[in-house]
Amino acid sequence: MLNQFTLIEWILGGILLLCFLIQLFFWLFFYKRPYSYQKKREEISVPDEALPPISVIVTSKNSAEELARNLPFIIEQDYPDFEVIVVNRGSTDDTDMVLKAAEQKYSRLYHTYVPAEADGVNEKKLALTLGIKAAKNDYLLFTEAYCKPCSEHWIKEYGKEFTQGKEVVLGFSRLEISRKTGLRGFMLYDNLIHHLKFLSMAILRKPFMGIGRNLGYKKELFFKYKGYSPILNLEGGEDDLYINRIAPKKKTGVVLSRESLTETDSVKHFSTWRTLKSGYLYSKQYYKGFSFRLFGLETFSKYLFYLLFICTIILGVVTDNHILTVSALLLFAIRYVVQWRVITLNSRLFNAGKYHINLPFYDIFQPLNNTRFRKYATRRNRTGR
Repeated sequence: MLNQFTLIEWILGGILLLCFLIQLFFWLFFYKRPYSYQKKREEISVPDEALPPISVIVTSKNSAEELARNLPFIIEQDYPDFEVIVVNRGSTDDTDMVLKAAEQKYSRLYHTYVPAEADGVNEKKLALTLGIKAAKNDYLLFTEAYCKPCSEHWIKEYGKEFTQGKEVVLGFSRLEISRKTGLRGFMLYDNLIHHLKFLSMAILRKPFMGIGRNLGYKKELFFKYKGYSPILNLEGGEDDLYINRIAPKKKTGVVLSRESLTETDSVKHFSTWRTLKSGYLYSKQYYKGFSFRLFGLETFSKYLFYLLFICTIILGVVTDNHILTVSALLLFAIRYVVQWRVITLNSRLFNAGKYHINLPFYDIFQPLNNTRFRKYATRRNRTGR
């Protein structure tokens, strides 16, 4: 029966199969890697006296409500030696009052502020620089005012990784989104895929970014690479682009346990997620290295797979070639099952939502949405808004 295939059917089916194999490679080799890494990893047991002192740095701008809600989760960590430094970035709300009240309660908490004359300077980078210079410890851990650790052992997970000789450690930051929020499932999926890409590459010793909601690094790296001066002219990039420049291949680790997660509940609308995500997409054009570009092949092969799947089904029906039609349906089904399984395993690991029939729609829409977000970020940076 195979000799009844026309040349066009052979070509169409062959390219479809090639795209299918490329897709399977990415899903099983890259996207599944964080789950597989954590599953096989042995628990690191480190006595408290061997854990290094850590400074947690948070910057805040008009986030009094979030600080009041999240600071206790950061300060009340189960860790032997740490401090928390909050840098007030010229807030006009009750941030200063919240911090002064918290300092009365917590001896580990210190706060400073960005001077008023710093207007026009890259405020976030200046705030982080002040926090880093104020830190008394050699290891730094970063999160945001609108984030909180998911467990009291958050700092300890980083501390254990630092004892293994790691100089940069990357973590996962989940989204806590109300079920009433529109496009909730898509935002959870987008956040999950975003993390799986850079975490998988970090595990493979090809780190290319990190996110400021959950990362840590050795203080000496900041001064070794002259702080943020190489990227001071760029809006943003103090986390992802900075890690892209400084992360050592063999000394970059990841923390993937439930206890290492942070979460944010500030994403209440799709526009909030657009603002949060678009900054990374804008910075991406300045990344160095090749590893992050590999995912462009995944995106291209994905869209080509979907297109050829539709064409193959149509051709199979028109020519009454049942083998071609069934083969295309089988490839689609196998890819979907593999994708669903990989996403589900990682989602359970990171508590990042549930996915079923909606998965192909998110899969198709996510890269297109990234393009929209990137255009939005470019336009915003050009206009200064």
